[in-house]
Amino acid sequence: MSKKENTSGNLNTTRTLTAKRTASAIKHAFKSQRPIMLWGPPGIGKSEVVAEIGKNLNRPVIDVRLALWDPTDLKGIPFYNPKANSMEWAPPAELPQDPDSNVILFFDELPSAVPATQAAAYQLIHNRRIGKYILPKNVDMVAAGNREGDRGVTYKMPKPLANRFLHLEMAVDFDSWFEWAVDRNVHADVVGYLSYAKQDLMSFDPRSPEHAFATPRSWKFVSDLLDDEDEGNISDDTLADLVTGALGDGLCYKFMTHRKIASKMPKPTDILDGKVEKLEFKDVSALYSLTVSLCYELKERSNKKNDKWYSNVDNYFNFIMDNFPTELVVMGAKVMLYTYNLQPLPDKMKSFDRFFEKYGKYIMNATAE
Repeated sequence: MSKKENTSGNLNTTRTLTAKRTASAIKHAFKSQRPIMLWGPPGIGKSEVVAEIGKNLNRPVIDVRLALWDPTDLKGIPFYNPKANSMEWAPPAELPQDPDSNVILFFDELPSAVPATQAAAYQLIHNRRIGKYILPKNVDMVAAGNREGDRGVTYKMPKPLANRFLHLEMAVDFDSWFEWAVDRNVHADVVGYLSYAKQDLMSFDPRSPEHAFATPRSWKFVSDLLDDEDEGNISDDTLADLVTGALGDGLCYKFMTHRKIASKMPKPTDILDGKVEKLEFKDVSALYSLTVSLCYELKERSNKKNDKWYSNVDNYFNFIMDNFPTELVVMGAKVMLYTYNLQPLPDKMKSFDRFFEKYGKYIMNATAE
């Protein structure tokens, strides 16, 4: 539960959900085919949650942008049927036609549709039909959009339509984002910086005149830019210009300063190969990036779990135990053991007894939370 100030200056108490809890609620609503309306600020991953649900359930997701539709588009185009000597309606191709379809029908940015189009969706969302078109019985519906206070392109949702939904409000949650990011190899400098400065994951303020601001979505843009830079496709000046365009001036300066410091860290490959055992230069924010980089490299090498890989694992654990504070040792171990599910056999690890004796309780406590 979180408290936030409304536009009149009074405090409202709004129940907000993490991405993980949002996904759980939507899946449960599917069991009774209750349509969900997912609210939240821009860029926090509402669409990604729905896409991830589709992937996990092995169900296609059809994205219908009603903001681009006229009210009559939902019912379809009329045509003359000479056999029946009457006018009929051809339903939109975007709506599922196969009676055995199990797609998730996703009305993204629904509040951006004009009220007349939202009103036209009443029957489809509530009665699962519009005109003669009937929604296949195994299709589920989810809608998403920004809140009115986010100052996006939104229209007030008509009350009859609002009453047809179960409403959820999603909020940014670093732990959910971190798990998502490391699972998808988001650039180590991005994950490392935000692990150190969690408050910078989201800087959206609807009252600010700034065009660029930090959201999970804009940080993913930055990650993609850094991947291009790693391949030598972007100059330093161009990279700084584009990162500023994604995050804004202030955050760009903080992040690029972090990257400059992190670049002084040894290569993860040299650490895993045992060529580097001690850190001469220690900066906490840079250590976060190095921890994530080591996890990525260890995962990359895990395809062959031979003696060399176990040697890499020993070098990894010995290095983080000798050089990192407890918080980072626990973070690095959690990513390796639980996020990536790289479970090395203890009897093949020379470092296991030392690690378990010193950090075992922290790992068990962290994973029990």
